[in-house]
Amino acid sequence: SSMAFHEGRVRLSGGSECQGEVEIYFRQDWRRVLLDSWSLSEASVLCRQLGCGSVLNYRSSPSTTEHKHMCVTGFSCSGSEAHLGNCSSAQPVNCSSGEQLYITCSDPRSIRLVGSGGDCAGRLEVFHSGSWGTVCDDSWDIKDAQVVCRQLQCGVALSTHIPAWFGPGTGSIWLNEVECEGNEASLWNCRSQLCEEGECGHQEDVGVVCSEFKELRLTEGCKGNLEVFYNGTWGNVCHNQMDDETVNMVCRELNCGRLERLDSGRARVESAPNWLDDVKCRKHDSNLLMCPSSPWGQNRCDNSDEVIHITCTEDGTSLQTPGTCSSFPLQKYCSERWSLRLSGGKGSCSGRLEVYHNAMWSSVCDDQWNIRNAQVVCKQLDCGSALSADRNVSFGPGEGTIWLNRVKCRGDEIHLWDCHHSLKNHTDCSPAGVICA
Repeated sequence: SSMAFHEGRVRLSGGSECQGEVEIYFRQDWRRVLLDSWSLSEASVLCRQLGCGSVLNYRSSPSTTEHKHMCVTGFSCSGSEAHLGNCSSAQPVNCSSGEQLYITCSDPRSIRLVGSGGDCAGRLEVFHSGSWGTVCDDSWDIKDAQVVCRQLQCGVALSTHIPAWFGPGTGSIWLNEVECEGNEASLWNCRSQLCEEGECGHQEDVGVVCSEFKELRLTEGCKGNLEVFYNGTWGNVCHNQMDDETVNMVCRELNCGRLERLDSGRARVESAPNWLDDVKCRKHDSNLLMCPSSPWGQNRCDNSDEVIHITCTEDGTSLQTPGTCSSFPLQKYCSERWSLRLSGGKGSCSGRLEVYHNAMWSSVCDDQWNIRNAQVVCKQLDCGSALSADRNVSFGPGEGTIWLNRVKCRGDEIHLWDCHHSLKNHTDCSPAGVICA
């Protein structure tokens, strides 16, 4: 039997419009839903009913608040229903008999910035018709970027970039001719057009950098003065309270091994601001910018020689090494900006790994290729976890130069370019392959 629809209204509490604890109107009252009978099918129906796109995840509620009414369990949906009222009957149960349900759906009006390793810079993507797609740069200007930064709570727009600065996207190009006044709360409040097929290519994908984007570097690759990028400028990190554990984290974060030598009292670039001081990391911090410190720009760097200088054990070839930059000093993306794809396999989640470099796609050498490297590729491509790291030519030989070699990932990096690698032309190796789950 089916519940009457007015009985099956749903709402989310304790989160946002498309994320929170699930409540359903059942037998004349709002009741929490228990996790025990819940599956992806029911979650998909709920997100659809809320007008919130597709399900991103569901789990037990972080809240332990006692709900004064009975809870509900026993939903069974096929996944294609328009609302939970069309699914088989639920039963009321005591709330203490199980964990309560918390769900996260993809807001149909979501936007995101990808390709930088941070949430506040990257290629702009919008969620539309059930999938993520890019935005064409026709008519794009700083006012449009301002709205993106505001919507993402990333401060103000620093600049708009040459098209595909963060690499070309894949899939649909959803929007074109975006025109904002600059004061809108959301990109969806601006005038825009849905992109007609063939109107734009991914080489015109919009990129945005906001003031809250933060990045670290050592001025000479894996050694040098530690600098942090914030509010559009590289600035110094002072040495007060800096200890070996904190600096070891910096070396790891920059894929430069471990700390070899820590020097304070190095001369700084006088024109650069002193951004951070009194940084002291705890064991559970995963990167430097999560560690407690003085507020941005407040410091005790009295002299010009109080900035931190670090030497790490590895002389890494990661793209944090300074490159040639145009107007914007994002070293990591200046001279080398690359996207990934898998070719020659079944679908987009298996095949020969190719990277976009110097305006062309080319293979990656299979020297030292392993499952940890493949794990990063699968994660970056939203393809789940890696099933295998292929080291023969089962996906075909590919075309063009093999220019990326000796890739060495820990497995927890966000992007392949965060891993150690060598950039050279190679003729004596086979292309690396990946199969994702």
